[in-house]
Amino acid sequence: MNNKKITVIGAGNSGLVMAAHLAYHGYNICLWNRSKKTIDKILKTKTIYLNVKITAKVKLSNVTTSIQEALKDSGIILITTPANAHYDLARIMSPYIEKDSTIILNPGRTFGALEFLNTLISENCQNIPSICETQTIIYTCRKTAEDKVSLLAFKNSVLISCINNKIEDILKNLPLELQKYFKPTENFLRTSLGNVGMILHCAPVLLNSGWIENKKHKFRYYYEGITPSIAGFLEKIDDERLAVASKFGVKIRSVSQWLNESYDVHGKNLYESIQQVESYRTIDAPESLMHRYLFEDICTGLVPIEALGKKLGLEMKNTSLIIDLATEMLNYDFRFNGRNAEKLKLIDKNFNCLKLFNY
Repeated sequence: MNNKKITVIGAGNSGLVMAAHLAYHGYNICLWNRSKKTIDKILKTKTIYLNVKITAKVKLSNVTTSIQEALKDSGIILITTPANAHYDLARIMSPYIEKDSTIILNPGRTFGALEFLNTLISENCQNIPSICETQTIIYTCRKTAEDKVSLLAFKNSVLISCINNKIEDILKNLPLELQKYFKPTENFLRTSLGNVGMILHCAPVLLNSGWIENKKHKFRYYYEGITPSIAGFLEKIDDERLAVASKFGVKIRSVSQWLNESYDVHGKNLYESIQQVESYRTIDAPESLMHRYLFEDICTGLVPIEALGKKLGLEMKNTSLIIDLATEMLNYDFRFNGRNAEKLKLIDKNFNCLKLFNY
């Protein structure tokens, strides 16, 4: 047993698999979730059942709904909630963060570490920790019951950065079971602009809305829902993301290149790459439009990338099209509620975007 306490925040797909994976390898894991109802069974048994890549009945050291208890004596805090919860989490965690702790947003989506840091500062946090973000979660996974999770695949070479410290110093203190999947970058623009979830999640949900709302029909999200035409449109949105990165001189991978590297596939385009990812063939589409693929990935992906792109003089027409469509279909103001330029303090009084990353 490794006695260094690691806290996992959130008991969804990613939280359960990360807690179980690390506990399986002998780490002292505390799992926190805001809602008691979500983890009621695990609170009593402290047990998660892990299957597919690893099959095991895994015991956790602690399970709690108390944020103070979860953060006490915790050196590493792994946040696995949807990214649109980061702001609220920073606020409730602020009084209890201890000196020398490290927070890792898994993933940060776009500018997660920046939002988290700004929020802690605004809350007068006395112990500003190292704040890291990953490009994506290292697992492909699905929660199948309150205490059961399927680990379908590990992703290769997931980017990780730190907004206020040297990432190499952080990385060497992480569990080896995480280190081997992370690829460090000192430029947090590479993790934030490298957010591929906003490309793969938002448009396909909207363009398949008729089937998603049809209660008599189920389909595989990636394998059946992303057709050649939809994949071609996603590449246009992706080109706008790449153009924003190019304005900053930052080299990032296209979604197709990312899939090829992450899953060892060899597609010539996005559609071919998706069709070759074996673990995607088992993932069902959402059963409702009220899903994180829209409310997380638009608010914390498309909204900030659109805002930054437009401030840089880019048209962003395909990104804007999806935000507009979602706003009208769901009667929800994604731009107002998302990580817009004002919330992230992306611009100074002279609208100079190039000064946004002076941390």
